[in-house]
Amino acid sequence: MDPRARVAQLVVPGVNAGDPAAVADLVRTQQVGGIFVGDKKTTLLQNGALDGVQRAAKIPVSVAVDEEGGRVQRIDDLDGSLPSARQLAASKTPDEVRAIGEQRGKQLRARGVTVDYAPDADVSDEPDDAVIGDRSYSPDPEKVRQYAMAFAEGLRAGGVQPVLKHFPGHGHGSGDSHRGTVVTPPLDQLRRVDLVPYRDISEYGQVAVMVGHLEVPGLTGDEPASLAPQAYQLLRNEFHFTGPVITDDLGGMKAITDRFALPDAVLKALQAGADQALFSSGHNDVGAVVDRLQRAVESGELSGAQVTASLERVLAAKGFCRP
Repeated sequence: MDPRARVAQLVVPGVNAGDPAAVADLVRTQQVGGIFVGDKKTTLLQNGALDGVQRAAKIPVSVAVDEEGGRVQRIDDLDGSLPSARQLAASKTPDEVRAIGEQRGKQLRARGVTVDYAPDADVSDEPDDAVIGDRSYSPDPEKVRQYAMAFAEGLRAGGVQPVLKHFPGHGHGSGDSHRGTVVTPPLDQLRRVDLVPYRDISEYGQVAVMVGHLEVPGLTGDEPASLAPQAYQLLRNEFHFTGPVITDDLGGMKAITDRFALPDAVLKALQAGADQALFSSGHNDVGAVVDRLQRAVESGELSGAQVTASLERVLAAKGFCRP
């Protein structure tokens, strides 16, 4: 794999699901590691359209959605709606949620999706319509852990890689990172509540983790966790997580875009410890992003050894791309 192809595997741009030909062309020309379908258009998810995208990829491309249920779902118009996480935890047992997750995983996989940015492992007692709100299973962190694990196990049984989010915990943050800076409670408080769902993370099985754009007093200073080495060190060293780690959206959330140009944000995230950088908008800038990363490796700004370690984790997770 040449140097450009190596760093291209570490980016996941959002795509226009209404234009499968353009998506295939993007994959063919840039050979990105993954694509993200984050809108309500479904053309790409029907009639085998993703087969053409995979044929354009030299290495199987991961196809991600954020299918949580409730307010955040992508295939409800095709395969029916899922209740929100809060509704599921209030009305179903963990075994029932595991079965629901497996059914949804099979539906996603049948459409060519290989990654789901779910379950939401945030702990929240906010009103249903708050930024996390009913996306959280419960204000009880142990219950969140139990139900998030059940849904993750179900997705994986259905053939889709689950992604826990938003590390280190968005549930008690000061606002919405789509709109600006979000500050969480101090780290010692997160340890008692918001970080509980990540305890003994190996028990979840094969999952990925998404790091949020969250400033954490006592951990990240005034940097968002997604760009802060301390956040990734916490996940790796204290929680002993060995799987792939992806950022939250670097291209469509003001917590990042108000401060950094997209190529710089992506580079900063990978320097901090992310394995893949997600950006839902800016797919026209993919070439510029990959160019920036390639130059950074050549100049020593981005460690080649770090790229190799991330690439190994990303490629290992591509098992979900195989039939």
